[in-house]
Amino acid sequence: MINDNPVYPGYIGPVNNTRETDMKTILITGSSSGYGFETARHFHAEGWTVIATMRCPRPELYPASERIRLLALDVTDADSIAAAIEAAGPIDVLVNNAGIGVVGAFEATPMAHIRKVFETNTFGVMAMTQAAIPGMRTRGTGTIVNVTSSVTLAPMPLAAAYTASKQAIEGFTGSLAHELGAFGIGAKLVEPGYAPTTQFAANTDIPVMDLIPEAYADYAAPIFAGYANPPLMTKESDVAEAIWRAVHDTSGQLRFPAGADAVALMEQA
Repeated sequence: MINDNPVYPGYIGPVNNTRETDMKTILITGSSSGYGFETARHFHAEGWTVIATMRCPRPELYPASERIRLLALDVTDADSIAAAIEAAGPIDVLVNNAGIGVVGAFEATPMAHIRKVFETNTFGVMAMTQAAIPGMRTRGTGTIVNVTSSVTLAPMPLAAAYTASKQAIEGFTGSLAHELGAFGIGAKLVEPGYAPTTQFAANTDIPVMDLIPEAYADYAAPIFAGYANPPLMTKESDVAEAIWRAVHDTSGQLRFPAGADAVALMEQA
């Protein structure tokens, strides 16, 4: 049946025969901080079993609980993905949250760093999804939530590579929603707004100002000033709550903006 949802007109919603009480195990990538950490806390508080993954597990971050498991996972490494999926066992929900960013003028951004962003934000998401689908398809149920960004609603300057990596996942997820729906698997997008606390470019190994050539200095200055004092911003709890809504949605809605700024952008689109 066609669902004329205003967020995604014409989206064919998944066949969803899963009761809420059946959806109890969630695997989250990038769970050592930011959105992933808060999402893990949120679902655990709601009684779910949480498999929190990160490159280097940090058990000191989480309370001792039989419903929390920490696994090492590098989404850019095929062997690491395979080992984590095997160790996790059956999962009801996959949240692809791990991501990195590059801020700077595109012409000054080395291609090596652009490829690094795509390896995590795009190919890492695709590889994790591909690894999780067979188990969900066999069981005839599951949900995949891909965390992108409000830059997919309104691309921001000095973030061209990051925006491109997230836009790719928007199209990817929309297509998956169609082809996996026939197997009872949902595919959802959560689009967080701007959250300075997420250390946007922390894993790129290159100082932001190295990517701002002198010719861009006057252009970049007011942009960075705006980033430092945004009129609206997203809280980590906003993202966790949006992921919760996406997981429990049965309407066929594809996109879930997270944070006041992202919601405002969605309404303007």
